Amino acid sequence: MIRVIYLLQLADLVERFRLIKSTLRGEKWKIQTPKGKFRDVTDREMVDISHQLQGWTQSVYRFGCAFVHLSDFHNHHAQNPFQQLAEAEKQDVLSHMRNYHSGPLQDNPSMEEFSEYLPRVFDKITDNLKCYVEQLECGETLCV
Repeated sequence: MIRVIYLLQLADLVERFRLIKSTLRGEKWKIQTPKGKFRDVTDREMVDISHQLQGWTQSVYRFGCAFVHLSDFHNHHAQNPFQQLAEAEKQDVLSHMRNYHSGPLQDNPSMEEFSEYLPRVFDKITDNLKCYVEQLECGETLCV
């Protein structure tokens, strides 16, 4: 999502296409500096730009980063994986879920309670991503 939003802020469609090709080849994104050298585009840079354009994207990014850590825990019935997350990651997940999806209400939700919200979360992210990809396909640009 942040990569697509980053691409949408690029007015230079040739540069946008070059970065898309880099993605398809599995290469890191690199941009040219004013001195003509190339440097990596960092996640932080993309998140900062996407946050300027779409304020909610930073919340989605932090949610995703924390959510990935839940996949390390496989026996959700025996142990609540939220108890294993760092407090900041718990807050990122809960804050995003509460601000954009009205829950969960508990500070340590069970996976059963948490999973009730997941279809809505992923549907919303998917819908937004589809919209942004369509904008890319049409050559549209988001202004910073």
